[in-house]
Amino acid sequence: MRRMILALMKKEFLQVMRDPNMLRMIFLMPIIQLVVLGYAINTDVKDIHTIVYDYDRSELSREFVRSLSAGEYFRIEAPEYPVLDAARGFTENRYTAALIIPEDFSENIDRRLPADVALIVDGTNANSAAITVGYAGIIAGQFSRKVAGMSSPITMRQKMMYNPESESVNFMVPGLVALLLTMITSMLTSMAIVREREVGTLEQLMVTPISTPALILGKTIPFAILGFLELSVALAFGVLWFGIPFVGSWPLLYLLSFIYLFTTLGVGMFISTITKTQQQAMFFAWFFMIFAIMTSGFFTPISNMPQSVQYMTYLNPLRYFMTIIRGIMMKGSGIEILYPQILALIGFGIAIFGMSWMRFSKRVK
Repeated sequence: MRRMILALMKKEFLQVMRDPNMLRMIFLMPIIQLVVLGYAINTDVKDIHTIVYDYDRSELSREFVRSLSAGEYFRIEAPEYPVLDAARGFTENRYTAALIIPEDFSENIDRRLPADVALIVDGTNANSAAITVGYAGIIAGQFSRKVAGMSSPITMRQKMMYNPESESVNFMVPGLVALLLTMITSMLTSMAIVREREVGTLEQLMVTPISTPALILGKTIPFAILGFLELSVALAFGVLWFGIPFVGSWPLLYLLSFIYLFTTLGVGMFISTITKTQQQAMFFAWFFMIFAIMTSGFFTPISNMPQSVQYMTYLNPLRYFMTIIRGIMMKGSGIEILYPQILALIGFGIAIFGMSWMRFSKRVK
């Protein structure tokens, strides 16, 4: 009994060591995940892009702005739009906070009267917005004690854009919809094609009069339809059950989701060409999903990640679709706002689906 167990163990170890794909899955991929995700997952809120409308233009107001930018939390930038059109910058994701200092700011502080300032925050991510308001309140309190010797002469009047109730579900559900669409189409496509190869039916299809384009389309279109069904169910559940506001265009969201499907279906096809078993396909798809999720801004704002990881996120198609679905649902963004993300998705779709098509065609010929 002992010798049989040892012999089987030896056989399994030899099979693993002889399979390059298995060795890469066991040793290389976990190391890559540890390195990348160890930096990408960061719950701190830093480098908050903030514009300042200083109508006081005094030394005290400038010192207050300098106190905000002294640390690593607020990055002060010059406003590109007038204050009445400040919402446009939020919609275009150019900044996440706007500080408005009234013209009587320094006068009220000198007279030991409460000085009101307004802080407008992008409330799409309720957690980050709350932390931003907290940071600003702490800095305002420290500045008050420093210049006036009072506990709270500065009154911070805040406004949350797009998510006034600060409901985290409004931020999470659109992201989950994007994840479901990605997982359904990429994982099912890769595993279905590999399953055909495992049971031998793919070879049977190859000897039939079916052309290669017809074979590829016949294998991918069903999962595209399932992806759209999953998208519709998830959106309906989010809007009707959770009460998620949908202020944008439904046809635009479905159109851009269709464009995004070329990327996810292409990833599934590509995985099917580099794997031999369903287990391998599942592992590769899981590795892709972990990387895509953690570098898409789903949990952690991309601006909080190290600069090197931020550059890596540009290679993640889910990053652009995440911006699109949240922008359409929560901000009512249109093509004129989302065109950089749309162009990126078109480029990824053509490149990934085209490369996977050619690689898959060579495998079935």
